Amino acid sequence: MRQSVTAKKILLSAEVLFAEQGFAETTMREITSAANVNLAAVNYHFGSKKGLIAVVAEKYIAPLMADLQRLLSERQADEKGGTITSEELLEMLMRTLLQLGKARQYALPVFMRLLELIYMKNQEELRDAMVTRYRGSFAEFIELLRKDSAVMGDDEFFWRLHFLMGSVIFTLSNFQTLVAIEMREFERSAEIELTLHRMIPVLVAGLQARAEHTPFSRL
Repeated sequence: MRQSVTAKKILLSAEVLFAEQGFAETTMREITSAANVNLAAVNYHFGSKKGLIAVVAEKYIAPLMADLQRLLSERQADEKGGTITSEELLEMLMRTLLQLGKARQYALPVFMRLLELIYMKNQEELRDAMVTRYRGSFAEFIELLRKDSAVMGDDEFFWRLHFLMGSVIFTLSNFQTLVAIEMREFERSAEIELTLHRMIPVLVAGLQARAEHTPFSRL
């Protein structure tokens, strides 16, 4: 369904504020003020703040999932075949994130803020909705990633995946701060593409490390 001019104004204003402040921190009053509309207009077009967040999530996650699926399909259709390595898979993920960032001005900060919101302990409803909505699109990627990881139980793989996503979220959410630190320490400026590629060997090593539960030694 085509959005009205008012709906587009609300959506754009919300995206900017969500990117700058975060989803939980942004109030409806700030959104309506930025869009120069009243609360009734937001409720009419999106139902609620949760409805607005859902539309923003769809706008950014749907193309990312589609691009990732396209890369997977192209790789699987490759005549060389063979196992798709975790390094290749993470490369695909980084490429989709970069492509999304280039295509949409607020894509990366909004996407990272969304992941931060989903991880909050009081966001079970949103988390469940996101999992239900996008589980199928991401399932193949996760399964292929697990095939090239070390042998481990479901719970261990869950935590490895959690650490992986946490690393990506932290790096992208704090990219400008990290750039400032690098410039102070090494007198050079990081590029986001180079930074994402630097993460890949670290993340691969984490997935392929032997699963072993070793209790901490007591001092």
